[in-house]
Amino acid sequence: MKYVLYYESGDADPARLMELFPAHRANWAPYAERGELLMIGPFSDRSGALSIFTTREAAEACAATDPFVTAGLVGSWAVREWMEALVE
Repeated sequence: MKYVLYYESGDADPARLMELFPAHRANWAPYAERGELLMIGPFSDRSGALSIFTTREAAEACAATDPFVTAGLVGSWAVREWMEALVE
């Protein structure tokens, strides 16, 4: 089981996003180093972003302390349980 953290973009100023990006990266980096964060990235249309975590607790903790969230740059966020499947 995996957990998907979904961010919906708010009305964020691109300059503010770039200003906070180093702190945003520093927030999620420890989760990746511990193997709790498997993938992360924005959608190509910049409407939001998606991250895949190994636990709900890690996903929620990461979002709660993310500078993008705490500064109000994320319109909304949610964690969803994902039943991954592989297709051959």
